[in-house]
Parts: sequence; structure tokens; C-alpha cells
Amino acid sequence: MNPEAVKKYRPFPKIDLPQRTWPSKAITTAPTWCSVDLRDGNQALIQPMSLQKKLEMFKLLTDIGFKEIEVGFPSASQVEFEFTRTLIENDLIPEGVVIQVLTQAREHLIRRTYESVKGAKEAIVHIYNSTSTLQRRTVFNMNRQEIISLAVEGAKLLKEEEQKYPETKFRYEYSPESFTGTELEFALEICEAVMGVLKPTKENRLIINLPATVELSGPNVYADQIEWFCNNMSNREAAIISLHAHNDRGCAVAATELAMMAGGDRVEGTLFGNGERTGNVDIVTLALNMFTHGVDPELDFSDMNRLVDVYERVCRLPIHPRHPYAGELVYTAFSGSHQDAINKGMTAYDLTDSVLWEVPYLPIDPSDVGRTYESIIRINSQSGKGGVAYIMDKEYGYKMPKAMHPEFGNIVQSVTDREGRELQHKEIMAAFEEAYLAATAPYSLKSFNVVKRHFDDAEKLSSAEIQAIVRVNGEEKSIEATGNGPLDAFCSALKAHITGDFTLCSYHEHALNGGSSASAAAYIEIEKPEGTKTWGVGVDTDIIVASIKAVLSCLNRKMTK
Repeated sequence: MNPEAVKKYRPFPKIDLPQRTWPSKAITTAPTWCSVDLRDGNQALIQPMSLQKKLEMFKLLTDIGFKEIEVGFPSASQVEFEFTRTLIENDLIPEGVVIQVLTQAREHLIRRTYESVKGAKEAIVHIYNSTSTLQRRTVFNMNRQEIISLAVEGAKLLKEEEQKYPETKFRYEYSPESFTGTELEFALEICEAVMGVLKPTKENRLIINLPATVELSGPNVYADQIEWFCNNMSNREAAIISLHAHNDRGCAVAATELAMMAGGDRVEGTLFGNGERTGNVDIVTLALNMFTHGVDPELDFSDMNRLVDVYERVCRLPIHPRHPYAGELVYTAFSGSHQDAINKGMTAYDLTDSVLWEVPYLPIDPSDVGRTYESIIRINSQSGKGGVAYIMDKEYGYKMPKAMHPEFGNIVQSVTDREGRELQHKEIMAAFEEAYLAATAPYSLKSFNVVKRHFDDAEKLSSAEIQAIVRVNGEEKSIEATGNGPLDAFCSALKAHITGDFTLCSYHEHALNGGSSASAAAYIEIEKPEGTKTWGVGVDTDIIVASIKAVLSCLNRKMTK
């Protein structure tokens, strides 16, 4: 950065609030939510929504559970006007949902706005004018009193127009636009002047919307501004304090959370933070942050895939793969240490009786937002043995012994190094099959029989006699032996007639799938006299035959090495 350029900027002034209380508070209930996707979000699109796309977005918002939806700026655009009329004339507004329309505090715009909501059962008319110090000086060239007069005259016109539409219950909202760039005393003065005209009561409150139209400071300063405003209002019980944060500093979610602690009752925002410049507050993130702290957000994001699909199609904007809660990769771990921790955490969670979700690196259960566990662990060159084992277990049912994880992890690592990309699950399974199940040379089994089983009840001992035919480089060899059991007898026969000495070090087995024709998987580790160890795997409907195939898999892999 140019060291001289920094001189163009200055710190945002602190708020004199020595007795601030918001830092010790917590969010315990959901705010009143108001979606502004159809207005603030729509005006920020390169290609604004068509009427049909607006209807699809409105349906999505009502399905999610929004009870207040700002449907547009009907006096500014014919499409916005027609959309508002379509909702009303076609009775598309569900019971309990209130539409909100925005207008500047200008006479012809206010009158047109009332025309747009004619016949609605209930509507919120949202009036605003800019109050910031900068805009008063550079845009409007007006003093404080002139700005107040604009707001007051607009409020008077609201009451006048209301009389023409007795069939509609009207509620009102006033925004001192660019509140965060306005002197607090003046912001309070103009809001109270509007309240003086509209005369809200505790039973019929006015929405006072305090927008961070431009995010000029840290989240703590916005919280201070909100708490100062709430503390100094003369008629606080007659107002709903609404928050409308933008994301110019990337802190809109944090700013809104702290401002809720400071006294905010209501939140205006958009799905995924869409909005002018850097966007509005992201309601998906904000609501699910509450959810992961045990607070019901009263919005339904349990089908995140549908939400993303509709949003991307209607808005023509992609969801970032790392977007909190909704991104394609947010529940995915590539790092070996992360994969290992998630694998162990998921196993522990499955075994516990507790309802509390506690899994490392996953602050939310993916299934709560309609995501599956299939993509939690994905394999690339950064992945480790634990992640590979997790996929083999969850996707294909192979519960490899922990001691085997490093060996197969190295096999997969060599594939990722060679390919230089993420591996699909089927490619990991293919590597497993190639390394273990397809290892059939030089040794393969043609036939195997247990000739006799002997049991000595007195000594609690048993033995078995076996006969087998083993192919060695295509040549069939008959072997037989006696051992403590069929597997021990087979190993003795191999060592005596074909392979020479080796030691069976580890043996594990499990059913591979359910049903009467279930297969079994056997995992065997052998050690040769020189000290090298190798794992092998066998699969068969007969667990003894699976074990024998696992032994031959070991020996073939050692020969290949």
C-alpha cells in the first residue's frame, strides 16, 4: 500500500457509552425477521428478477418461514408495481405473512406506493430519507431542519393516504438512511419527530429501522449506537428497533449479533448476504449461528440444497463453496488430522446416548440442514489414513483394523500423488480392490475342504484336518495338514509344501452386508522371517474361506513387492 494513501482515512469516532450493557448479554430468542431479498437483494443483481422469478423467490421465503417480506420499491419500477399487484390480486400472500413496500419520503412516490398495495389485508409502508452528515453536505445541501421537514411531511402524507384505503391495516417503518454516518443526537431527533406525527403506541408500534447503510466501523460501535439510541428514546415501548446491516467491512453478521444484544428487536437481511456493494447481512448464517447455540431461529433451513438451487437459479449468483453452512465444501475435510478427528468424533457420537452434537470440526450436524455425510471426508494429497478408513467403512462397509490404516493410506497417497487431484470414492475402492482383492498371483485357491474336526471336551481343545488345492503360477498343488483350526491347518500346509515359513500376526473379521447371503471380510497380517509385515484381505460368503483368501492375498502382495 502507498504509505501516503493511508492519510486519506481516519478512525471512526468512539461512542460515549461508559455504562454499556450489551457485552454481558446473550441472544436467547429469535428476532422478528424481514427478508429484503426482493428489494435490496433484487436491485443488486446484474439482471434483476423477472415477475416469475420474483414469485418463485417469494414462495421460497414464505416456505422458510419469513412473516415480513419487503417485496419491492413499487413506485420506482413497473415490474415492482406489477409484482406487488400480482401478489394481492391473486391472493398469493399466506395467512400471517405481511408484505412491506419501500418508498422515499417524496409525495408522488408515496401516493404511487399506496396504489400498489390497494386491497391488501395488511401492509407495512417503509419510508426513508438520508440523514448522514456527509450526504446532507455533499448530496442534498440541506441543514438538519430541512432534512427533518422532509421526514415529517412524508409521515403526514402516510396518514393522509391511509384514509383512502380503509380495507387495509397499515403498519409503518421509518429509516434514517445511513444511520451509522449520522450524529446520534440528530438520528434520535428525526426519528422522534416522525413518531410525533405517526403517534405509535405500545399496542401499535412503529418500526424504527437503524441501518448501517454503509458499514463504517467495527461491530462493537454499531452495538454502542443501538444501545445509546434505545437508552435515549423518550417512547421506547412504542418502537420496534430494526437492524439493517451492510457488509462493507465484512462484519455484518457480527454487527447484527451484537446489535441484537444491544436492544435490536428485528432484523432485515437477505439470503446469503446478497445486496448492494458487499451485500446485506446474511440471514442464513445469522440464523444458523443462533441454531448452533441452542436458540430456535424460527426459520427453516433444513433443506439447504433446495434453498441453494432456487437462489442460484433466480439470482444468477453462485454460492461460494466455503460459505458458512451452505457451501459445497463447508462440511468437508481434506486434511489428514481433521479427517482423523472427525472420524473418531462421529464414532463417539454414534455410541453416546447424549443428544448434544459434539464432533470435532463440525459445529453443526450436516443432516440438520439437509446435507448427507457422504461428502464430509474427501481425499486428496493432503489427506491421511483416517479419512481413507472412514470412506471405506461408511461407503463400502469395510471396517479395516486400525493397524492396517497406514498401509492402505500409503497406497491411496501414491494414487493422489500420481493423479494430482481429489479422488472419487469409487477410485479409493478401486485402489483397495487392486491392492488386496485382485492380488491372485502367484497363489490362488481352487478348492478347500475341512476333512475332520476334533473336539477334546476334557482339555477344551479342538483341531482340524484340511485338504486344499492351490494354484501356484497356474500349476495346481494339493496340500493337507492338521492344525488348531481350519485356518491354522491351511497355514501349516502352505508353509510345509509351498511358501516356507511365515507368522500370522493379526486377524480380524466382520460381516460385510446383511441378509441370508451375507459376505464376510477377513483381514490378516503376516510376517516373514526377515521381519517384513503385510496385510491381506479376503471376501467370501464362508468366513473360513474369506480368511484363507486373506492369507493368500498377503502372500501375493509380498511377492509383488
